[in-house]
Amino acid sequence: MSKDITINIIDRKGIFHEVQAPTDMNLNLMELIRMYELAEEGTIGVCGGMAMCASCQCYVLNDVLKTERNDDEEAMLLEAYHVKDNSRLGCQISITEEIDGLAIEIAPEQ
Repeated sequence: MSKDITINIIDRKGIFHEVQAPTDMNLNLMELIRMYELAEEGTIGVCGGMAMCASCQCYVLNDVLKTERNDDEEAMLLEAYHVKDNSRLGCQISITEEIDGLAIEIAPEQ
């Protein structure tokens, strides 16, 4: 039986949000941010989650996330602005029980 997990998100205005994320809906982090309307409409997930725009770039703030960037994510981040060592694309982070407690900050708009 799947459960909801907690994700901590700092939005682009610097406001902290603790949100509940369902693990049984096959969502990714970008979709979760859109679901909770934590970024202005049209500024996140522009490519629809295909790792082709970096509008969902975020900074991972803790060591909960154990997966590495995939090749598509690496390629997109090479072309993106505001990239840091802890940058990830939200569309490439699946909402699973393994990331319970993840803390991220949404990167500035591209």
